[in-house]
Amino acid sequence: MTNRSPLVSFSESAASIVRTKIVATVGPACRSEHMIEELIRAGVDVFRINMAHGSIAEHEESLTRIRGISESLFRPVGVLVDLAGPKIRLGELPNGAVECIEGDLKRFVRGTCSNSPEEFVTTYERLVDELSVGDSVMLADGTISLVVESRSTTEATCRVIQSGTVRSRQGVNLPGAKLSVQAMSPVDWQHAEWAATVQADFVSLSFVRTAVEVRLLKELLRTHGSRARVVAKIEKREAIDNLSSIVDAADVVMVARGDLGVEVDVAVMPMLQKKVVTMCQRYQKPVIVATQMLDSMQHSRRPTRAEATDVANAILDGCDACMLSGETAIGEHPRLTVEMMRRIAMATEAQYLSSRSAGGSTSPEVLVEGLHPITQAVVDGASKIARELDARLIVVASRSGITAQSLSKLRSGVPTIGVSDNVTTLRQMALYWGVTPLAGVDSLDANQLLNYVSSWGLREGRLTRGDRILLVAGIGFGTGGHNMALVHEV
Repeated sequence: MTNRSPLVSFSESAASIVRTKIVATVGPACRSEHMIEELIRAGVDVFRINMAHGSIAEHEESLTRIRGISESLFRPVGVLVDLAGPKIRLGELPNGAVECIEGDLKRFVRGTCSNSPEEFVTTYERLVDELSVGDSVMLADGTISLVVESRSTTEATCRVIQSGTVRSRQGVNLPGAKLSVQAMSPVDWQHAEWAATVQADFVSLSFVRTAVEVRLLKELLRTHGSRARVVAKIEKREAIDNLSSIVDAADVVMVARGDLGVEVDVAVMPMLQKKVVTMCQRYQKPVIVATQMLDSMQHSRRPTRAEATDVANAILDGCDACMLSGETAIGEHPRLTVEMMRRIAMATEAQYLSSRSAGGSTSPEVLVEGLHPITQAVVDGASKIARELDARLIVVASRSGITAQSLSKLRSGVPTIGVSDNVTTLRQMALYWGVTPLAGVDSLDANQLLNYVSSWGLREGRLTRGDRILLVAGIGFGTGGHNMALVHEV
């Protein structure tokens, strides 16, 4: 064990422990070393690097800063590289913007630049070929709506149904349309290879439609020696149709409500969110809820009541993490936003845990890949023992982190300490609900682990003499999994 004092700046009383994880997007508002440190101290567990904006050099600088500050604070923090995916965007418009008035006709034509306010071009060159009469076309995050009335080999004519002003490079959504666009562009492949090279902890795939796309990204990362977990972003109607197989194939799932809320009727969004979260519980997969969670805090120092309720409801649904996008990337109050999300989580989790305790925990329908059935049985038993003995901590020793992930999905309520001799595993544990990754471990010997965690807990005020802690680990009898639950009294 190392002699350094882990998490020395992050002492928490049992009452102030926050189990729901916070993902924050890196951007101009929080890229400096000072702001990254402030956000980690405020409660950020994973930083998202959005490859749709900025250069590789900028992203590498941000990642290097995150790694350095994480190490100096002795707090494992994950990094999620978010691939842009095949987002269809408008090309250049006359004077940069065009007014769409209800009833007007607009034509989608081939090319990269439009010289007429009646003509639109896009980044997807096959759009004209793949649109059909009756298809809906949504512009500017769904604020402008058109419907295709006719199509020829050179253009598709649409009538404006909902008016507004559209600007160059804004997004184009085609709810219900079946497009042949690839899940990963050549730029996405380059970015994925870069993510593997810099040892990113998570890589997310945008606009997922099938499980095959998820598996292809996994294979790409593995061939480059990466242990990154693949995050499937649910933001297409096809993803909802293929939800079970996508969740099964992915390591982590994200409910990306921005584009999903345009691709489907916004009225059904809340129930789709619950459907995705429930599916992830069945498959033992961590799930992130994202987009506009505290959006007004880009400018305001306080969220709206609806936003606070939205965050609370995501936690009550059973999400593992909530994500901040523009709030931290370009907002005026990044630290305040993280602190507010943490406060909402803390206030909500007591009710969530109470309802879980009353209803009891249920075993998953499908074991996560790599989890031995014996390990699942031991985890189930350890969770019950910890509650019955009023244990203060559960300690999970794991080289891959899969056991900690399984325990996290049981939502036992007993705080979990994840230990590993692999730094990537520790950073990935930072996303798991209720799991605190503890740095400084270089041996998974049971006795050494218990002494180390006991000393840390006493020093940080998480334990007192006589408290019980429960260790989940493996002993070498050839079972292939974690086969021991050991109770220790401090």
